[in-house]
Amino acid sequence: MSEIHESAEEIRQHEEELKNNFNLDLFNLKGKVAVITGGNTGLGQGYAIAMAKAGADIFIPTFGKKEWDNTREIIESLGRKVEFKDCDLIAPGTPKEVIDEVVEKMGHIDILVNNAGMIKRNPILESKDEDWDRVIAINLSAAYHMSLEACKVFAKQKSGRIINIGSMLSFQGGKFIPSYTASKHGVAGLTKAFASEMGAYNVTVNAIAPGYIKTENTAPIRADKSRNDEILGRIPMGHWAEPYELMGPAVFLASDAAAYINGAIVPVDGGYLVR
Repeated sequence: MSEIHESAEEIRQHEEELKNNFNLDLFNLKGKVAVITGGNTGLGQGYAIAMAKAGADIFIPTFGKKEWDNTREIIESLGRKVEFKDCDLIAPGTPKEVIDEVVEKMGHIDILVNNAGMIKRNPILESKDEDWDRVIAINLSAAYHMSLEACKVFAKQKSGRIINIGSMLSFQGGKFIPSYTASKHGVAGLTKAFASEMGAYNVTVNAIAPGYIKTENTAPIRADKSRNDEILGRIPMGHWAEPYELMGPAVFLASDAAAYINGAIVPVDGGYLVR
């Protein structure tokens, strides 16, 4: 009888803890600083704006100044601070420079989104060595070095969030994009490797795997009717995603509400992978 009584008491304690400790404030990012690579355009800009709406200040390292003013205007209109750094993330020493500058200008760093990436389309037999090297460097090596430098800070402060951007090609082979596929499989492995070690420092490392999203990168596929029809035939929801549909998962994984999610590769794909 005592065991049953103790079990019931434990249940009551858990219910009390849930009532007292869980609230919607866990989802906000007030007081946080988020670094979003390539956050001035496309999905990266979407992540930056979404996190600013959730209360975070934003630091954007990016190559070239395209759309800086537009992104700055949007984020500052939300009452948040934003800084930019024009840099090449694959240049030696740049990731450390970025993290050092974030801490210097913003005071601290809480969130890193490894969003910067590129894609080169060619059949395998027509692949070029320079394309392979560039895609792997930007999509995978830059994410590794940025994560490593951020984790040096996160380990000292015993907190931090890393969100890598994977792909459906983190799970599949794809067509005509061997370098991109290899890089995104690598991102999935990198996510798990960092999560395995950094969890001990209260740092979570996860990845979002976007499905087929309406972006500039996917415009050639959407324009190819047979390929477009093939893709739509595998998506239970029957449509390409709008960029805003990825923003909720990103904010969630960056927030305290996701404090016990670590090493996950989260598909946001309308069910594509279940078919």
